[in-house]
Amino acid sequence: MQIIWKGHACFKAIVQRKKAENIEIVFDPFDEEVGLRLSSLSADILLLSHLHYDHNNLKAVKDGYFLIDGPGEYEIKNVFVRGISAFHDNEKGKQRGNITIYTVEAEQIRLCHLGDIGQEELTSEQLEEIGDIDVLMIPVGGKYTIDGLQAAKIVNQIEPKIVIPMHYQIPKLKIKLDKVGDFLKAMGVSEIEPQEKLTIKKNDLLKEELEVVVLNP
Repeated sequence: MQIIWKGHACFKAIVQRKKAENIEIVFDPFDEEVGLRLSSLSADILLLSHLHYDHNNLKAVKDGYFLIDGPGEYEIKNVFVRGISAFHDNEKGKQRGNITIYTVEAEQIRLCHLGDIGQEELTSEQLEEIGDIDVLMIPVGGKYTIDGLQAAKIVNQIEPKIVIPMHYQIPKLKIKLDKVGDFLKAMGVSEIEPQEKLTIKKNDLLKEELEVVVLNP
């Protein structure tokens, strides 16, 4: 499996179904109004955590995908997706409404994308639905989502094998967010060399220690 960060909360996961067939999964494509450029994407499965302009740019994705934009359980081409209801703020959605957390299972690897979650902690019901996670994609930029310290607490709740921060300040982004350093400090990580993409197999996840991975957009 390969995981590529396109910037903001947008990721592309490429999973292998058969030797000659890949399944492409895209999360939360953004509108270029945010200040970032998003090259045209192809997808078999497109997941939208909510319908704000910086997460739901359908025009950036070529036709032919299966769209999921809310809670429920889905199976597409042997990829298992669960959408879990959550809140965009810490007041049960009163400020910014609801979002959908997604878990994705493929190649015996379980991903979780937390979207624009604003809850300072997950409920026991949400944690039960999320289950065991190998790779967690979590917002850390504050302002409209949880900040770095709150994100670290949610990482401790979920206990993934790998965590990838997202939705933080990067060059050219017009939305003013915190930098990733606050999250890394809260996680006790001093310095990380950013990677172009994350390539993993199930056997890579046997280690017990949590790994923080920073990706270049």
